[in-house]
Amino acid sequence: MWLPTSEKYREFLDRYLPLHARYVAGELTEGEWELWAEGQLRRVVALAQSGSPFYARRLEGVDPASLTLAALPDLPFTTKNDLREAMHAILSRDLDEACFFYETTGTTGPATPCPRDQREVIASNAHVTEGWRNIFAEHFPERSPRVGIMGPTEVHSLGDTLGDVARNLGSAVAKIWPYSPVIGFPKALQLMRDLALDVVFCTPNVALSLAKAARAQGLDPRRDFAVKVFLVTGEMCTPDLARQIDQAWGVRTYNALYGAQESLVIASACARGQLHLARPNYAAQVVDPDTGEELGRYGTGELVITMLIDGIKPLIRYRTGDLVDLRRNDCGCGIQGPVLKVVGRTRDRLRLGGRSFQAWEIEQAVLRGIDGSLGYQVVIDCDEAGEDRVTVRLDLPGEPGRELRQAHAGRVAAALGVRCDVEFLDELDPVTTTGAFVSWKAARIHDRRTAADHETEAARRLAGARGHQS
Repeated sequence: MWLPTSEKYREFLDRYLPLHARYVAGELTEGEWELWAEGQLRRVVALAQSGSPFYARRLEGVDPASLTLAALPDLPFTTKNDLREAMHAILSRDLDEACFFYETTGTTGPATPCPRDQREVIASNAHVTEGWRNIFAEHFPERSPRVGIMGPTEVHSLGDTLGDVARNLGSAVAKIWPYSPVIGFPKALQLMRDLALDVVFCTPNVALSLAKAARAQGLDPRRDFAVKVFLVTGEMCTPDLARQIDQAWGVRTYNALYGAQESLVIASACARGQLHLARPNYAAQVVDPDTGEELGRYGTGELVITMLIDGIKPLIRYRTGDLVDLRRNDCGCGIQGPVLKVVGRTRDRLRLGGRSFQAWEIEQAVLRGIDGSLGYQVVIDCDEAGEDRVTVRLDLPGEPGRELRQAHAGRVAAALGVRCDVEFLDELDPVTTTGAFVSWKAARIHDRRTAADHETEAARRLAGARGHQS
């Protein structure tokens, strides 16, 4: 029987919205959260067993009614390869129940389906809304800012999600993806100026590419635009990279949210620059990335999530492939939820000089002590003695001198423990623009010690296509 949307989801809304309100107000106790989480875990597992052919097999023999949070480690993992192999068989509800259909980008493998129903949309967007409300109150206390959203819209959630969040806060929105053939960088910059946009949401690379494009037009990003806040996502953004955006535009840059098409928004930022887990929506665990051993609810390791919203595609013990530091909330910003720091992907770890480095450590080493960079790339090879050597390529406007080159080479060498050279270039390899679509490593690291893997090849194909379009 067909029911109007408000009636169809009334049972869920009657349970979720009061809980969310208490959570936002800081009134939800740990016991109340555990009661909610265990109840939702049982609902999700029962739904998946009955509606998803994949989970019917994977969770055969599991009794949903007896599940507890303590028993989560006993359930099998779900991996990205599972999503690629199962495709629509992983869905727990029929597509007729979806209000949106999205897919992953498909740049490194088959695009996997990511439909969403209104349960998932309401729950996910509610937490992003609170994060934006917190940030906007800091920078625009007397009005709703004008927001530019720069991201793909074709079977991608970004425009719909953030458009809805902006509407919740009374903000006008312009969707101006500069890589769209309809927009492009000149039109995006024109609209930023004409509309006097206050906030821009994009990837870190797009923020810096916009500054470079503005300067090429004879414009001063700090003087000729009204932007006060950049909200960035899609790529790793260390404080040192955020500082480059701040310096280019004269703004405050926030690492605004963390999530993915298949997992929705897992964490969103507050005005103090911390990411907060959307705790009513996820049961989070940290595991050893190499062994899968359970490390607990807090700590450093690979993030594993179980969705607590019984929507179309709830994922159970999903290995995100991301290394995180998850800790109790000591932020003081007013936003609830554990604090989450993304360290990098498990596959983005690099060995240099016999040591292992996380992506976060590499980017920090490359940009620490540098001001005004519009991009970077790291080339790795071996010297005559077979020792690892890195060359840091920086897009640094002006005329940086020999002294800066030598000083920075010394800093990087000290941080990474290998010989380093530094090059200042006017243009970097176009592959550096592909991070949000493929990976940080494929975009930023050119490792000549090994043959290119499938992600690197995918990034180069995408970079070539973008060059052809321009």
